[in-house]
Amino acid sequence: MQQRDREILRLAVPAFLALVAEPLFLLTDAAIVGHLGTAELAGLGIAAVVLQTVVGLCVFLAYGTTAAVARLLGVGDLRRALAQGVDGIWLAVGIGVVATAVGVPLADPLVRAFGAGERVSDFGVTYLQIALLGVTPLLVMLAATGVLRGLQDVRTPLVVAVLGNALNAALNFLLVFGLGPFPALGVAGAALGSVVAQVLCAVALTVVVARGARRHGASLRPDLRGIRAAGRAAVPLLVRTLTLRAALLVTTYAAVLAAARAVEGDEAVTLAANQLAFTIWGFLAFVLDAIAIAAQALTGRSLGAGDLEGTRATTRRMVQWGVGSGVVTGVVLAASSPWLGRLFTPDAAVQAALAGVLLVIAVGQPLAGVVFVLDGVLIGAGDGTYLAWGGVAVLAVYAPAVLAAAVLLPSLLAVWAALAFVFMGARGVVLVHRARTEAWMVTGA
Repeated sequence: MQQRDREILRLAVPAFLALVAEPLFLLTDAAIVGHLGTAELAGLGIAAVVLQTVVGLCVFLAYGTTAAVARLLGVGDLRRALAQGVDGIWLAVGIGVVATAVGVPLADPLVRAFGAGERVSDFGVTYLQIALLGVTPLLVMLAATGVLRGLQDVRTPLVVAVLGNALNAALNFLLVFGLGPFPALGVAGAALGSVVAQVLCAVALTVVVARGARRHGASLRPDLRGIRAAGRAAVPLLVRTLTLRAALLVTTYAAVLAAARAVEGDEAVTLAANQLAFTIWGFLAFVLDAIAIAAQALTGRSLGAGDLEGTRATTRRMVQWGVGSGVVTGVVLAASSPWLGRLFTPDAAVQAALAGVLLVIAVGQPLAGVVFVLDGVLIGAGDGTYLAWGGVAVLAVYAPAVLAAAVLLPSLLAVWAALAFVFMGARGVVLVHRARTEAWMVTGA
């Protein structure tokens, strides 16, 4: 038990720190832009949902690569593991270029489709058009991080994430408010600073992977057959991720709908509070996902080595860690909810709206811990097809529930209660049911 705990901690602690650092890109943007004004923050919120959807749909570049590389590590074939990793990075480049080329001209209609006011939408379009230029480096970061995690190296992504966030914070402050020869660019400065930091992080991670590939004799050239194979293997995880992102988009639409139907309250206040809630919820999700990252790497490696008993024992222990982590994050969030909003905005109305939502999120954290861990286990096992169909089923349950909450109980609190308990509860049922079977425990490369 102690040895298993040490192995989980060896992977989870650096992954935790790196994952905490990743959402700080948006947290930093939100904290700085929030001091420009409520409309600016609300616009950033809508743009962030679109951007996170584009990038989030491609999270398979990290998850799928981690599982594939870890399996080959368990088999003992490092050259092939790194070759698959390089193919994943090239796939990320191709997807990123296409996403940017398509996304930039569509930024305006995408933001305005949320139905926010003209001023809020203008700020959102400005931020999104610039931020989309960072999609390719973001996807390369995902793929390269997946390779390193599969190789059980979680320290390198941590170092890059910490340095990248420090640079992002400095650039954002400089470009948003201006200093010396640098003009104050406002919302545009926040997006530009993030793009520059993302490019440098992507270069650093790619250099590390390339050095490992050369050392073990893996080619750095794009292998069309390998890239196509990586793309085909990623389709189920893409569907799974698409259902998750669709659920978050429906939640944002429900928040806009609730704000429009509410008898009291300002629409911009509700949307700004919703953006901050999403940012904090995403931050906590990444915290819980640290154990899921360990689950992906350990499950892939142990199944690759044919160790079924070890896989089952590690899964049980990681679920316990997930529950414990959820309890801790929930207690900390509940205790900080009365004042946390002050870090992001001086608007008292936004602070008040946010405080109640944070309490709802806090109560749901232990359930979220179980969901994230089991999701990581099944991803590590390569059980993407089940996760895809399970995601479709969960979305079919959740979408009408959250829209009904927005119409019948038009408040941000009702929308977030649906997310924390209906959405996460349905996911929990789907994942626990699968984890109790042996259908996902397939061994070998």
